Amino acid sequence: MKGFFVTGIGTDIGKTVASAVLVEALKGDYWKPVQSGNQDFTDADFVREFTIHHQTIHPEEYLFKAPVSPHLAAELECKYIDIQNFMIPKSNNYLIVEGAGGVMAPLNNKYLIKDLIIKFQLPVILISMNYLGSINHTILTNNALNESGIKTAGIIFNGTANPDNERFILNYTGLKLIGNIPKADIMSKGFIVQQAKAIRGKLMETIASYPDHSDNDNQLQVDYESF
Repeated sequence: MKGFFVTGIGTDIGKTVASAVLVEALKGDYWKPVQSGNQDFTDADFVREFTIHHQTIHPEEYLFKAPVSPHLAAELECKYIDIQNFMIPKSNNYLIVEGAGGVMAPLNNKYLIKDLIIKFQLPVILISMNYLGSINHTILTNNALNESGIKTAGIIFNGTANPDNERFILNYTGLKLIGNIPKADIMSKGFIVQQAKAIRGKLMETIASYPDHSDNDNQLQVDYESF
């Protein structure tokens, strides 16, 4: 399976926007295994709405009403998230899998999002956002991934830039910078396409470092100048 697992340093830091950009850049599939809240316009709906070159948007394995941690959302509906139920969708395209919350967000009383990443064996693209405390949160997240033996392909900074913070994080962690996604004044397909074009070069370099990912490079010729 060729793809990436998108996780973040916490909630509301732009994982879905980053996922949409990655899907657009790779002309790929998208899958969010667990969605809590926003049932009227899910993260899958967002990716479908704001990308042009998406392929298949796979349905969630679990979809809950309450906008809370997956384990609690499931409990509120008298359900249980069984990690054995998760199977990566079959696809010939690159697949972007978006996690819920951060890597330590609980799925149930035993398993966390990081355990789902381990099960899928996909390299991670970490999403960070600059705010007071984000250096700490980013390094802690990176350490948690490293300690679990999870490969981190690179990092994307989302939102308002802070070069000093970003420079420190990159130097300290050694993570590869895939790109910076600015805050959109108005969200649109044009914005997502523009950001996909901006990160595509470094994303292709990242893919080249994973031999099993590079087979489909010839399928990724996108004429962004026409949009």
